[in-house]
Amino acid sequence: MAVVIQEHPPLEGKAPEAVSQASVSTETLNEIRVPLGLEALEPSFSLADHLRSVDLDISFIHDVADIYLSPFSWSAQKKTITLLGPFMASTLAAYAAGAYALASEPLRNKWDISDTLFNIGITFFVVGFAFAPMVLAPISETHGRYWTFVGSGVVFFLGTLGCALTENYVGMMVSRLITGNGAAVFATLTGGVVSDLYRKEDRNTPMALYSMTIMVGASLGPLISGSVVDLLGWRWIFFIQLITIGITTVVLFFLFQETRSNVLLRRKCFMLNGTPTKSTTGAMITFAPATKECLDIEISMLWRGFAFPLRLLLKEPIVFCMSLWVSFAWAIMYMQFSSIGLVFRSVYGFENAEVGAVYSSTIVGSIVGIGISLLQEPAMKQVLPHKKLLSTPEQLHPFTDRPPLVLHDSQTRYFVDISMHSPRFMFNGYIQHLSRRIQLSC
Repeated sequence: MAVVIQEHPPLEGKAPEAVSQASVSTETLNEIRVPLGLEALEPSFSLADHLRSVDLDISFIHDVADIYLSPFSWSAQKKTITLLGPFMASTLAAYAAGAYALASEPLRNKWDISDTLFNIGITFFVVGFAFAPMVLAPISETHGRYWTFVGSGVVFFLGTLGCALTENYVGMMVSRLITGNGAAVFATLTGGVVSDLYRKEDRNTPMALYSMTIMVGASLGPLISGSVVDLLGWRWIFFIQLITIGITTVVLFFLFQETRSNVLLRRKCFMLNGTPTKSTTGAMITFAPATKECLDIEISMLWRGFAFPLRLLLKEPIVFCMSLWVSFAWAIMYMQFSSIGLVFRSVYGFENAEVGAVYSSTIVGSIVGIGISLLQEPAMKQVLPHKKLLSTPEQLHPFTDRPPLVLHDSQTRYFVDISMHSPRFMFNGYIQHLSRRIQLSC
């Protein structure tokens, strides 16, 4: 690993006494910059040994290894506490998508609009849901997850507040767009937090639980709102969301910890540089990440957030086909928000609470599906004993011979995070392999 030494400029043109004074302090003011890689976050890393490995002798070093550890090395309890907020948030994001549908009757009567116009509120939610992650995902990769999640919680809260207080149709549509922007981060970047915390061979269970929060939340929205709209009125559909979003944002603020390793490494370097460290020759030692990052939020970075996934979508047939399947699967789910109420009200005369109860079957089905996905790993080990251990989501599909590669790039993760169960696991490995092969990164 290279060590960069920075010296003062030549002393020509200075007075003799200045030259004499400067020549004495030149050695002590030299700066030796030591790059640190992600291995500096491992528990076994010793800063003193690392400095000796690059031929630097020091008399004393203040190490902060116990403060800034790799998220992979965190205890199971710490990982669980960290994931509590994102899992609550992803559930609420899906909840908000479905809860709106049960306000159909009172709002259509209030504003004298058709069912089609009312459902545009779902469309605006999805529009915000689609575009916000492509901008915020690369920002969270560089600047960290913490403030991205907390800030999105505030936006989510404000959008829902607008839905609860609005008196007109246009206000509801604008509020739904803002709500979708805030909810999108919760639903899509939670998968990124899971990949930050768990190595690829350990991600099956947390990713399955994350999928369950999305599917269960989408059905809990109509289930609960069906009773709320009959008992308390349509505004309480959103007031209840305000309460839960506020609680979740507070949980994120106090319990969620930064999970991006590159951000933790920068913080470790900053902390080390806060305590002056000198070599035995008197040179000042400073630390910096080995990989240089552009921390400025530039238009080009935001543009890549849009362009990279669109390029994959248009130029890679398997990406297009899998995206088509994922879109169809999500279209079916969102169509149910309107179709179930339409059918059961007109054909069977159901009230709102009874229509909401129909969605309980989806919750049961989601839980059963997740249980099966968790049980299929040991089953595949018995069916295919000649294969390597089936310990990653990508390996759990028996028809893929591609080696398991787990997603890290923010835009490619966006494609994966909006998929459902099996499509997610099949699509994940291919996209990561493809992004590395064409050497496009964020």
